[in-house]
Amino acid sequence: MPLRFRPYPGFTIAVAIMTAILIGLGVWQVERLHWKLNLIATMDRKMHAAPVAVDGGAGAPFAWVPEHDYARVSLSGRFDNAKETYVFTTGPGGSPVYHVLTPFMTDAGHVYLVDRGMVPMEKRDPATRAEGQIEGETHVTGIWRTPDEPGLFTPSPDLVHHVWYARDLKAIAAADRIALAAPVVIEADATINPGGWPKGGQTVVDLPNNHLSYAITWFGLAAGLIGVYLAYHASKGRLTWT
Repeated sequence: MPLRFRPYPGFTIAVAIMTAILIGLGVWQVERLHWKLNLIATMDRKMHAAPVAVDGGAGAPFAWVPEHDYARVSLSGRFDNAKETYVFTTGPGGSPVYHVLTPFMTDAGHVYLVDRGMVPMEKRDPATRAEGQIEGETHVTGIWRTPDEPGLFTPSPDLVHHVWYARDLKAIAAADRIALAAPVVIEADATINPGGWPKGGQTVVDLPNNHLSYAITWFGLAAGLIGVYLAYHASKGRLTWT
């Protein structure tokens, strides 16, 4: 039974353009999916690689470049506990916590901010966790992170109590009168501190990956549009089997 098809020219051109756009959007989302999967795999690989010495063998600081974000690093030196800063946020289960950020001077004389981990509200005062106030030479391993800038609605810091609501490194460094070697935070790993606080290992990788569902949506819309196009012509008697 032969197929007879007499398409409407203008309608056909419009549907062809719209279908091409929808398929193009679907292909783009597939490409984004592969990009996101590769990005997640790269971040995971860097975070579980052998740590890189921040000061290097020759004393040169670890370069601040986007490619080094999420790298696992190590550094030796001393904490400046007198200049602790507390960043208010939420912990597991949505409970309010503080992250303790402490300047760390390496043996080569470079200063970095180390996010030592979180403490509950009642442990913000360092006197309540005196064992964890490490003095003297120590070694830190953590994740090299470039934190997000504070947002438009980020509350102003409480400078009296050294409480901030974002890891605003430039402002924190200015308030504490320290010169950072790089605008990064080194998020300490889960090595247990004396007394158990702060609790490190708080690095979170949260990259939404909805590209597959988006691709299916675009391809589905393209298929639906083609179905509507064919059904319309069939209803007008322009697509028949005779």
